[in-house]
Amino acid sequence: MLHLAAAVASNAAAGKAQARGLVIVAFDRSPEVYLDFMRRRGLDPNALNRCVRILDCYSDPIGWNQKIRSQQQQESGADLCSANKENVTIFRNVKDLDKLMCSTIDLGRGFAGEGKIYFSIAVDSISSMLRRASVSSISSFLSNLRSHDQISSIFWLIHSDLHEPKFSRAFECLSTMVASLEPAVVDSVYEEEIPGNISFLEENYSKAKFYLRLKRRNGRVKHLYEELHVEGNDVRFVSASSVSTEVSQSLLPKVQFNLELSEKERSDKANVVLPFEHQAAF
Repeated sequence: MLHLAAAVASNAAAGKAQARGLVIVAFDRSPEVYLDFMRRRGLDPNALNRCVRILDCYSDPIGWNQKIRSQQQQESGADLCSANKENVTIFRNVKDLDKLMCSTIDLGRGFAGEGKIYFSIAVDSISSMLRRASVSSISSFLSNLRSHDQISSIFWLIHSDLHEPKFSRAFECLSTMVASLEPAVVDSVYEEEIPGNISFLEENYSKAKFYLRLKRRNGRVKHLYEELHVEGNDVRFVSASSVSTEVSQSLLPKVQFNLELSEKERSDKANVVLPFEHQAAF
């Protein structure tokens, strides 16, 4: 999600996208992590303030920190409330998805520009939302955001290995594109990562299999496969090697068909009279 959010923000800052900015609904990481990563990717402070807004659902998701801070302030008489950054807004009631949606849209409407302002939304963890909300309510939240006329795109992350398959399928139905990451190296016997194997961990830390399913308007689904390589702060995609293609082709069953007709079959075919043929004799 860090790399994807940084790429969307960079395109918005450079004017290469319809969206004027990106609203990040942060559940799994603090806003500082996103801002620091985007700075290392080359976004200057002016671009961050202009094109990035973060709704902080990580620091105080249900408002307990604010209550403790208020009690301490009353006891000490000092102002202990820290000021929010310009592009960070703390959200303290993640159970209220209606309010969460309104706050997200309000942040997007704050981007500067002429005419109709479009913006993108990134929800960094549906898995975290499922701790406090139902699948139906989250699906409604995402559907309402998708149908908003100012939102150009919305993308979200879910850790499918933490949930039952039916949960992942429910959110896939809402998506026009589904991207999944799988370990680059797995045990050939058990088809999973070997726990404690350092070489496997190092390999999978910097490389993964990237599968993409793209739904087209005619109902067909296009499947793409690439290798993903993490190189410092950058991500590089490499098309699947010809070797893997040859291997996959060799795994297909070899079926042979005899398309030649015998003499008797050719004779029977020649004597067939089709109903639409003119049978009159001249």
